[in-house]
Amino acid sequence: MKNTVRIGTRKSKLAMVQTNSIIKMLAQIAPELNFEIIPISTLGDEILDKPLIQFGGKGVFVDAFEEALLSGKIDLAVHSAKDMTMQLPEGLGIIGIPKREDPRDVLVTFDKELTDSMKAVIGTSSLRRQFQIEQYYQAECKNLRGNVPTRLEKLKNGEYDGIILAAAGLKRLGLMEEKQLHYRIFSPEEFVPAAGQGILAVEGRLHDELSEIVAGINDKETAISLKAERRVLERLNAGCHEAIGVYSEVNKDLIRIDAVYKKGDKTLRVKEEAFTGDYLKAADRTADKLLDCVCTAHTDLICTKSSAKMR
Repeated sequence: MKNTVRIGTRKSKLAMVQTNSIIKMLAQIAPELNFEIIPISTLGDEILDKPLIQFGGKGVFVDAFEEALLSGKIDLAVHSAKDMTMQLPEGLGIIGIPKREDPRDVLVTFDKELTDSMKAVIGTSSLRRQFQIEQYYQAECKNLRGNVPTRLEKLKNGEYDGIILAAAGLKRLGLMEEKQLHYRIFSPEEFVPAAGQGILAVEGRLHDELSEIVAGINDKETAISLKAERRVLERLNAGCHEAIGVYSEVNKDLIRIDAVYKKGDKTLRVKEEAFTGDYLKAADRTADKLLDCVCTAHTDLICTKSSAKMR
């Protein structure tokens, strides 16, 4: 194996922090290796004046990395797991999944707190976040793109009354306790996160000997959660064009999956529970129930069945 491992990452401060955290983990496992960061610009980073749904899907953040992996320009790529497409190119796979950071969503406001009755302009480009925030505020949602510091600067400049960000990114950047900022942190029960939110995914070439080293950073429970959440999206053929949240928790030998889905004028919510050994079956049941609800004639339907039988 060569001594220098080239790791591709986006150019933002958050991406660099995330990549350096992966390098630190890998260095503990293989101290004989050197690591070189290769910054790569993606289409999603270059087009900031449009919502993702107008010019592409999740692939706008990962396609450039996968091309670099397949061509040998880089050896590994570090992604926010929620940005990854469901289908990966042949020969590539997610080979490293460290322990999940805080999965929750946060409403950030500047120098004030919003009340439930207050009309507010909320910055978010996420369809999932848009329909969920409307449950709590009289929200007018407006497009918000750019890295985390840029988004916070737009908030401070008065372009929005509040913006919604991932707690994981704020924590990794040390921005959860800024003066004059107010944080409303939603629990996953109140505000279902995106599939993979708070999880880092290391993508690499399958069957490469480096993959055995990277596997050493894996957290078993996080890996199960990510696979279950991605399975639900895959079954629904859902990407950034869909208003869907999927979150799972592993507690000893049980997994609980919570999914919320806005389809047309229908709001759907499904909860499933199973033994961890059956996590893919639980994900399939979750997806099937959502699909069944979509096919019904009712509107604003809340499906909350949890039918997994414990042996």
